[in-house]
Amino acid sequence: MDQRRLSLADLVVGEPLPFDVYGEGNKLLLRRGHVVENSRLAEELVQRGVFIDAGQAERLAQAKKDAQEQKLELPSALRFINLSNKRLERLLYNLTNEENAQGKILEVVKALTYAFDINPEIAVASIFLNQAAASYAVRHCVDSALVALLIARAMKKSPAEIEAIMAAALTMNIAMLRQQDQMENKQEPLTPAENEVIKTHAEKGVEILRQVGIGNPAWLSYVELHHENEDGSGYPLGAAVKTIPQNAKLLSLADRYCASISVRKYRKTLLPSAALRDVLLPDGKPSDPLLAAYFIKELGPQPPGSFVRLQNGEIGVVTRRGKASNTPVVHAFIGPRGAPLSFPIQRDTSKQLYAIRDTLSGEDVTLRFSMQQLWGNEAAL
Repeated sequence: MDQRRLSLADLVVGEPLPFDVYGEGNKLLLRRGHVVENSRLAEELVQRGVFIDAGQAERLAQAKKDAQEQKLELPSALRFINLSNKRLERLLYNLTNEENAQGKILEVVKALTYAFDINPEIAVASIFLNQAAASYAVRHCVDSALVALLIARAMKKSPAEIEAIMAAALTMNIAMLRQQDQMENKQEPLTPAENEVIKTHAEKGVEILRQVGIGNPAWLSYVELHHENEDGSGYPLGAAVKTIPQNAKLLSLADRYCASISVRKYRKTLLPSAALRDVLLPDGKPSDPLLAAYFIKELGPQPPGSFVRLQNGEIGVVTRRGKASNTPVVHAFIGPRGAPLSFPIQRDTSKQLYAIRDTLSGEDVTLRFSMQQLWGNEAAL
């Protein structure tokens, strides 16, 4: 056995030894797995001049290095979402000049689906925490596609259906993108001309999509009908609509939900629970009970990315779903007295001390942080 002396760099107080420790004459002193409980014991071992198997230590160090490198190489869901935003922005603003527009849009669908598969919590949280990634008009389409994917997956819809729903979400506002960006900055009421753009953008969007070679009837149908209501109060067709496919209604709810929780200059942002209530229960009862049940179950009152105050006074971010819809996992980053914590601390909200007291608006939380601090390298930029 090739031995070398133990150094303090080999020890981590409070963690099990990764190797055996020997004294003079190769006498075994401490077996692998023994916990060095305090720094005093660690210093005594080093001063005593004990030994470890150099080959074993090198193998363990290399394995640790390999694991760290592998962790660094993990794909980032957030990076794929941001790249999708940029790619979609270039596509939509130049769609009539793009060759193979359909194929390029479906590539964005695949990229967003891949990001969702890496980490669905990050995908949902990005809707709340990543609002500076792109202009509202484009980012809203990406957000709506991610929510639609979440619900469609839960409903076990086919891959072809999910693809058509997401593609429709990405292109549903193609006929009013530039006007939408302008209207975002308005403080005064919309003009009659701007209202007309809104009322006709669905059918004009279908015309543009057909013009660039998109012929998928489901995709076109969802775009055309995403503002229609079964009571005839929607637009542009209104009462002339006989039936609205469930997938078009799913897209409509995703569209309205994401619009409600987004920061807008001309109105107050709704909390997630209020957005669900307004979108799903506009008159006190759901227009589609099945869809409403799935939205409530999958998003809940505090979805990933939402801000909450705990019973102990801490403020944090929901990072993933818990065992129940009202007990998600939260990472606290502001202490009970309002001072920032040195690092986010995970809290189990099923425990009384850390139960959620109330939900907060992002506009009420001024401390800035990166999503990577909460979700690690899967949320790296």
